[in-house]
Amino acid sequence: MKRVGTVSRVAQGVAIARVDDDPPEIGTSVVDDSLSTVGRVVDVFGPVERPYVAVSPSSGVSLASLVGSKLYAR
Repeated sequence: MKRVGTVSRVAQGVAIARVDDDPPEIGTSVVDDSLSTVGRVVDVFGPVERPYVAVSPSSGVSLASLVGSKLYAR
């Protein structure tokens, strides 16, 4: 598993996370610390040096609960 980043906010139905290292590809499955699937990467945007990713949540996942969570690419 590779660390994606930490969710900083929620906007328009997606979780926004600042990428720590290399950004994952669009469509990559994303999990939390407990290895529960929280969603998929739907966009990579922002500055090339340190981009953001938008994660579309899986059904049943509360976006508000993801703020501050560390996410990992599966």
